[in-house]
Amino acid sequence: MVRNALREGFPDEQAAIDAPLRAFPSKIFVETTTRCNLNCAMCVKQARDSEICEGDFSPELFARLDCAFPQLEALVLNGVGEPLLNRHLEQFIRKARKSMPPSGWIGFQSNGLLMSQLRAASLIEAGVDKVCISIDAISPEQLKTMREGAEVDKIDGALAALDQAKKLCHRPEVEIGIEFVSMRKNIGGLPETLAWAAGRGASFAIVTHVLPYHELHADQAVFCNVSDQALALYRSWHRKAAKIGIDLERYFEVVFKYGRTRKEQALVAMVEAMKADAARREIVLDLKKLFQVEQPRIDEVSEIFDAARSVADRTGLDLRLPEVALKQQRKCNFIEEGSAFVSWSGEISPCYFLWHRYDCFANGWNQKVRTKTFGNVADRDLLQIWNGAQFKSFREGALAYDYSFCASCSVAPCDYVQTEEFEQDCHIRDVQCGSCLWNTGIFQCLR
Repeated sequence: MVRNALREGFPDEQAAIDAPLRAFPSKIFVETTTRCNLNCAMCVKQARDSEICEGDFSPELFARLDCAFPQLEALVLNGVGEPLLNRHLEQFIRKARKSMPPSGWIGFQSNGLLMSQLRAASLIEAGVDKVCISIDAISPEQLKTMREGAEVDKIDGALAALDQAKKLCHRPEVEIGIEFVSMRKNIGGLPETLAWAAGRGASFAIVTHVLPYHELHADQAVFCNVSDQALALYRSWHRKAAKIGIDLERYFEVVFKYGRTRKEQALVAMVEAMKADAARREIVLDLKKLFQVEQPRIDEVSEIFDAARSVADRTGLDLRLPEVALKQQRKCNFIEEGSAFVSWSGEISPCYFLWHRYDCFANGWNQKVRTKTFGNVADRDLLQIWNGAQFKSFREGALAYDYSFCASCSVAPCDYVQTEEFEQDCHIRDVQCGSCLWNTGIFQCLR
């Protein structure tokens, strides 16, 4: 059953309810290229076993999307590469703009290094509506350590070029924004970066947590990798325990002892009571993760996000922040908003999470993610694939939200998800969404 949350962000309530199940996608993400002019350490292309080939989306493949444009609410022209490297980008924008409804928007994210005044005017004249520039620090030295080859001055120039092009093309409604990837090394500079961007014409900002593709980068993640409900329940029980002098974090130290002191027995009994409380509330607990939670880090991130909100309120910036801890009540915006993802080679996938093959360490262990595809637009047009039994079944299964929650599972990773050919999870569900964190509110993107 489609949840009421589908109503969010849609002017027509019934259309919102039907979005994932309509005969056409509402949003299409097109990977214009997998090539890039930067070499960012946190990029999926640097991930172990990513196997991402380099190539550009062709005009011939883009023509196969024509059938979906008349009903399209959004066209996002980026994937793992730099969109400005595709020389057909303006052609794609112009072609889609002619067929899309007036209310539909076209946008892309870019590192901004190739955004000259001429290119900015060309893109806005073609009909682009939103451009999001990536910037993770305004210190030149710090930015270079995060994005090899990036330069703050060039990003500054890109924002200025876009702002000037809006005026030259008489299109003041075009939205210019930034994306900030938060990590341990740069999150403290978020409020300052937002103020810097707002002062250069940015009207919106997207903040996302880093998705660590290598274990060496896992310690850069600043989100709490237990669920918000589990964290709240644990805090409640931790306060109760502290009042009577019990340290819950000693649980694994004493639980397997043959002879326990009275205080140790009380500790074990309290943890068992906490687990029973969680079961009654249908909250999944991973005790090892809970006992390792760094509360000072959570507090620090929350304070920085509060400061970021203050900057947005003061400058009028439309700010979208991620969650600090995983939302147990999961919500897949990609599925709920009726999205289809098209790779540079024409393969159709349901979301960013399953768009490519890679390893990642977002859940605290090496997660092997395998691509999920439903066909190629070189063989069939997009609407045929969208309405095919396989893709429809996947969307319906994802909307049920009755799949495993691997991030909170004490036995993860298991053989169900760590397999070359996914068949089902431990809930006997055939959607590969159990280990996804996009649906927990941790990761954000232009959408």
